[in-house]
Amino acid sequence: MQRTLIRRAFSARNDAVRGIENPWRPRTTDYQSYKSRFGPQCKVGMHFSGVNASTLAWYGSLAAGMGVSAGIFALYFFSGVPRVQKDILQKLPIIGQQFVHEVPPEDNPF
Repeated sequence: MQRTLIRRAFSARNDAVRGIENPWRPRTTDYQSYKSRFGPQCKVGMHFSGVNASTLAWYGSLAAGMGVSAGIFALYFFSGVPRVQKDILQKLPIIGQQFVHEVPPEDNPF
């Protein structure tokens, strides 16, 4: 039986005999692309893995907004806990007095 064309063209045994290179082998030489003197002089801006400064600023502002909203949610969610009221919420400048709970003397059992 004859071998199939794919196996005949790309088999490892026939590479040295036929002079056919493996198409999935990485290139050993690095070719530079042609750069015309008359074309536009394009430069690649600074980036790290495709993220440049403006993209980083966009994602940073998005993360800051999410962090602030998550922090405000956590404060209001735990506002009923006395330790959170005493340590955090009472020390806020404008709304701190709303979280001070004084027990009247007639309600004090001692």
